Amino acid sequence: MGSSRMPAIADISSFIKRAALEGGFDLAGIAPVRDFDELAYFPQWIAGGHAGEMKYLEARDESGRLKRESLRVAAPWARSVVVCAINYNTAHPYSSEVNDPERGWISRYAWGQEDYHEVVLRRLREVERRICEDADAPSKGSAQAQALRTWCYVDTGPIVERVYAKYAGVGWIGKNTCVLNQKLGSWLFLGVILTSLELTPDVPAADRCGTCTRCLDACPTNAFVGPYQLDATKCISYLTIEKRGPIPAELREGMGRHVFGCDICQDVCPWNRKAPETGAPEFQPRDGLVNPALEWLAEMKAEEFRETFRGSPVRRAKLSGVRRNAVIAMGNSGDRKFVPTLERLCEDEDPVLGESAKWAMERICD
Repeated sequence: MGSSRMPAIADISSFIKRAALEGGFDLAGIAPVRDFDELAYFPQWIAGGHAGEMKYLEARDESGRLKRESLRVAAPWARSVVVCAINYNTAHPYSSEVNDPERGWISRYAWGQEDYHEVVLRRLREVERRICEDADAPSKGSAQAQALRTWCYVDTGPIVERVYAKYAGVGWIGKNTCVLNQKLGSWLFLGVILTSLELTPDVPAADRCGTCTRCLDACPTNAFVGPYQLDATKCISYLTIEKRGPIPAELREGMGRHVFGCDICQDVCPWNRKAPETGAPEFQPRDGLVNPALEWLAEMKAEEFRETFRGSPVRRAKLSGVRRNAVIAMGNSGDRKFVPTLERLCEDEDPVLGESAKWAMERICD
């Protein structure tokens, strides 16, 4: 690597952050491995049932302790966490500004040409490669260099990323539980690299939400128990992506025309109104995913679903979930144009879809 090699062990932290920025990330910081106060709330959140059907969040070690409660449980060898962030904001209207009743809303994080997991992980792997390749260059043979260990994660590891993002100085945790950066807002994908290196931590990000409660007030399903506290079982993102089977009837109206995810609490955030556009081509929208036609989604067949959403986060909701969500969105649109389609779907072989279609019919025709 020539001049890019780490000049001394004390400068590894600066080298890593520089490598992250050179690798395409917009922000990078380093947090120590500690049992931060925010992590102590996680077991209470799980015990309160706020994770719903997301059982993977309840993974435990042999002693029964939640892995996400402490990195000392899941990765006792880790000494530092490198947190990287990349902006995915594109120049398109906010969900609250879409008024066409025939169209739904897919969260902007799922519009991209590629699944963001792959995009972010690819960049992380490059940073990891540079760390591992150069870590022992200035101090070959040192115990720390020889024992170097790293793990990369993008939403898949036993770690509460936003907590470490705060302590890495990447951004503060907003009242809507999203990570907010003063310059970039909250349209951020996070990736982390756990490392056995003892790195110099950054200064934690200061909370700049102040007295603002726009995100809490705007949630149509009242998913926030309070500031910084989310009941995922009421969140539109959870309902449209993670929830299997029928959507609770009392939450359907609040879903509006969302068919995958929700951006409302970010749309209304003042820090996002001037958020810059992303320079990453991978996050530019695929055709048809910005304000998709509801009838198209509701009547989509398996092969078309596979082709349309190949390599897309939307696949997580499965075809049955996307069709169910589209039907509920039809009912919330109030548009009688959908009645013939809904009549057909009432007889669908998928009983959840059929029941949702009947609900939508009643909502439109009442």
